[in-house]
Amino acid sequence: MDDERTDRTEPVQDGEPRRRISRKNVLKAAVAAVPLPMLLGGVALARDTKPSEGPLTPTPYCDDGDDPTPPQMEGPYFKPNSPLRDSLIQPGTQGTRLTVSGFVFGLTCQPLANVLLDWWQADVNGAYDNVGFRFRGHQFTDQRGAFKLTTIVPGLYPGRTRHLHVKLQAPNQPILTTQLYFPGEPRNNTDPIFDPALLMNVRQNGSAKEASFDFVLRVRGGTTPTPTGKPTEPPGGTWSAGTDYRAGDQVTYDGATYACLQPHTARAGWEPPSVPALWRRT
Repeated sequence: MDDERTDRTEPVQDGEPRRRISRKNVLKAAVAAVPLPMLLGGVALARDTKPSEGPLTPTPYCDDGDDPTPPQMEGPYFKPNSPLRDSLIQPGTQGTRLTVSGFVFGLTCQPLANVLLDWWQADVNGAYDNVGFRFRGHQFTDQRGAFKLTTIVPGLYPGRTRHLHVKLQAPNQPILTTQLYFPGEPRNNTDPIFDPALLMNVRQNGSAKEASFDFVLRVRGGTTPTPTGKPTEPPGGTWSAGTDYRAGDQVTYDGATYACLQPHTARAGWEPPSVPALWRRT
């Protein structure tokens, strides 16, 4: 059993409860057990959902002051060093195709670029690959704060409802570990850690499914755009923005040595001390 438990009572911060009732959470709670065909565009997102049939808007509007996305435990199946990719589909992959898209916002509704999203999930039979990296991968939001993942609907296993795992980290910010859920799942009512605030908006598209979800991180303002031109090098170190690093590569930064944990292209704001998901001090 994927024993993933979390205290859903949030602490008080700045004199106010961290979790407030928002339009999104009320609507998601209301549709938690509604059959999927009724959910076409019915769940509120952090952005304006009016153009639901078209592409993601170039500058999305964050419209209802949503609380930060709630965290959940990572469970026993997380593995570091996942490959950089936005599709988890491989030759011979079985299961219902699923695309998950959305935006990552900060507290001021500013879309966040260069946010790391590290995904992992069960296969169609409800099993996790603990030897290789099937159904595991990481990606970054683009300059609009947008992301898109291509995968399959995960299978079920005892004790849990259907879900996706993800870790998010904006440059120089803490890691958010959470899970995403599917509306209309009978086990949503019996899963001990299911949270309706983490329901995706899911619709059928032929034989495949399309899902959307907007994350809100505890970040104020925007993030630094991807650097262009000549890569920079920090004083007294070999780490350099714009360099492609592989797992196991070593760099120095500010007098310390770090080992790369995941393949990635270095960016301003992703210096080794700031991103423990990518670098480990040796």
